[in-house]
Amino acid sequence: MGAVTRTRTSSPASAPRPRSRTRPGPADDPIPDHDKRWRPRDRKGPTCGYTFRDKTCAKRGAHYCEPRADRAVAFPAELLRHIKGPYRRKPFVLRTWQEHEIIRPLFGEVLWSVEWQRYVRRYRRAFIIVGRKNGKSEIAAAIQLLLFVGDDEEAAEVYNAAKDTKQAEKVFGPALRMVQLSPVLARRLRYYKNERRLVDEKSGSIYEVITADAKGELGHNPHGFNLDEVLSQPDGSLWEAMDTADGAREQELLFATSTETDEPNSFGASLIDEAEKVQEDPRRAPHVFTFIRKAPATEQELARLHRIFKGHPHLPVSTDPYDERNWKWANPALDQFKSREALRRHALAAKANAAKEKAFRQFQLNQRVQQAYRFIPLDLWDLNAGELAANPTWRDGQLAGRRCWAGLDLSSKLDLTAWALLFDDGSIRWRFWVPEAVVPGLAEATDGAFQRWCDAEWITVTDGNVIDYQSIYEAIEEDHEQFAIVDVTYDKWSGEPVRQEITERTGLECYESGTTYDRMTGPMTEFSRALHAREYRHGGNPVARWMAEHLKGKSPADDPDRVRPVKPDRKTQHVRIDGMPALFFAIDGQMRQGEDEYLDYRGLSTVG
Repeated sequence: MGAVTRTRTSSPASAPRPRSRTRPGPADDPIPDHDKRWRPRDRKGPTCGYTFRDKTCAKRGAHYCEPRADRAVAFPAELLRHIKGPYRRKPFVLRTWQEHEIIRPLFGEVLWSVEWQRYVRRYRRAFIIVGRKNGKSEIAAAIQLLLFVGDDEEAAEVYNAAKDTKQAEKVFGPALRMVQLSPVLARRLRYYKNERRLVDEKSGSIYEVITADAKGELGHNPHGFNLDEVLSQPDGSLWEAMDTADGAREQELLFATSTETDEPNSFGASLIDEAEKVQEDPRRAPHVFTFIRKAPATEQELARLHRIFKGHPHLPVSTDPYDERNWKWANPALDQFKSREALRRHALAAKANAAKEKAFRQFQLNQRVQQAYRFIPLDLWDLNAGELAANPTWRDGQLAGRRCWAGLDLSSKLDLTAWALLFDDGSIRWRFWVPEAVVPGLAEATDGAFQRWCDAEWITVTDGNVIDYQSIYEAIEEDHEQFAIVDVTYDKWSGEPVRQEITERTGLECYESGTTYDRMTGPMTEFSRALHAREYRHGGNPVARWMAEHLKGKSPADDPDRVRPVKPDRKTQHVRIDGMPALFFAIDGQMRQGEDEYLDYRGLSTVG
């Protein structure tokens, strides 16, 4: 079979040319020398000869083909429109970084295929990993549409996928809207709503949404495939299904777009880790393209970036997440279509809230943070101490008869149990119980502190190897007689017998709760607000401080505003946090009294 070269002498479709193919970015946006990009030393093949608008490539072997890159840049500028924001309905003219650091290398790098006897794209896999609101969905939609109707591929199959249809349509939706706003594409393509599919009858090509159930996708023959937000993928089955379906296309492109994950052992983490290795050494996988922008969390990561991208004007200068000079690297759209003022607001909120700090670092700075994170800054806890309590009962007389809400975190009989009372003036009274058999191990792990707390009666030690539940019920009865307890909120793990016993002894209403996102987000958010506002006066309860120090919060990957506590593994970690969930249960009870009464709440002071 003789050598074949392809010539393109017209635009992707008949549309007016914009005055400039590239929308100018900041003055210091770099334009790299594409000929200096690393590529395999491969001189096979004839002269390229690809022509686009009177520009013909005269290179051979593995090379950067400028006419092909020009055509890829012209496609969105001449056929697509922005769909929202200040540029809505205007031509989708790429920013400098989008053009020169993504589209040109992705579509311009080619090599000679002995098998197909033509020049084909070098990159078959691509990873675009940046912070949120940097246009991932829009650039992915433009790439998918180019593969769909602008890549000289007959019967192209182009798919967009994510963990569910809703997520996948975040990219398909922009692509569909771009088609609707394009006079050329709107005439050429047909949309089948029920199938969530675009069809190009001229070439027999389709573009559609699929879900993460890879079992039903094994028959596909993709020319283009985008997996959106790999951080939310439960496993790699869908990616593997598509990755192993290649071989029948001359130059298929499978790519993933995402923000960093907080699951170090997840499929998303492994995919991003491998992409970073290729970023550092492209010889590892010459067919893989990477555009990864992550703010460094360590000095080693900072040094690595300066080594790989030496001289880049947007490199971070330190690991400080609040130094604005470090923001641009993870947010290339900053000061263009991503607002600096909005990012400043996120940073300000992050400084005052541990959950929001995690979200800021993960979603705005694109850092991998631990899914579980310290929820209470200990310095803030100490600043809220107020007058130090001499003993657990130091204010019982002052609080007698006051209305309060109770929270009970009842452990198994082999461990620590906590009871918290939240009073209407914001005071808190804790009780702790533990079987004597547990004390030596916890005392050793705390350098004797746990034993001292027991001796000082901050913790009640019950005889034997298991907690004496009768002592707990008797203490609850005592508190019921002394204080005006409104109700009790308890962990549903405790079970119905506990509720029945408390109700029978005291007549109190008991409400089931749990340490889930739904039940904990409200109380923990209010707790964090009050802590940062210094509304606590906790009296320096040493057991509560120990628990506060070790309390960790956890948020789901797709919703950083939700939070729940993470209980430590009692078999491997000699720490306890039971007093904090007990307090959150009490806050939950107080919040049930209605919004008006809740808004009248004026903060917390803690005793006992």
